[in-house]
Amino acid sequence: MSAHTLLANLPNLITLLRLALVPVVITLIVQPKWGLAFVLFVIAGVSDAIDGWLAKRLDLRSELGAWLDPLADKALLVSIYIALAITGVIPAFIAILVVSRDIMIIAGVLVAVLLDRPLPIKPLWVSKINTTVQIAFASAVLAAKAFDLPLSLWFEGSVWIVAALTLLSAGAYVRQWLRHMES
Repeated sequence: MSAHTLLANLPNLITLLRLALVPVVITLIVQPKWGLAFVLFVIAGVSDAIDGWLAKRLDLRSELGAWLDPLADKALLVSIYIALAITGVIPAFIAILVVSRDIMIIAGVLVAVLLDRPLPIKPLWVSKINTTVQIAFASAVLAAKAFDLPLSLWFEGSVWIVAALTLLSAGAYVRQWLRHMES
């Protein structure tokens, strides 16, 4: 692979690295090796910022990257919530909400494509806020477990904030999808 080809594909390679970290982080949560799980989750988050910055700053955006980046983000976030729920660290209902919202969005996109009414793929502002809060919550939980801190005062309120934003985001996508399909 030439240096030019490597540079042109660097954001996608970083995204693939993030995707490859998913099973590793999940395995570490289940084992439980909280410290390393937390560090790798942070690395995955930083890699998301780096690949996005590189793609925009160096004009290395690609169609593959436009699909891979959100796929890697969703795979990591959904997997983290499932693993944290299975290990009993977070309530199962919050993982179910997070996973259901993402399945609903993917199903909506697929139905629109099958009906020859493809949707433009762009996140809504409420979705960006939701994703940020979901990542912050997962990070805080992993950090608390890694540093043996209690999941106390902030935890219960945060669960409900994540739940509310997840539902709000899901509702916004349903509304957008319905408008698109009716037009």
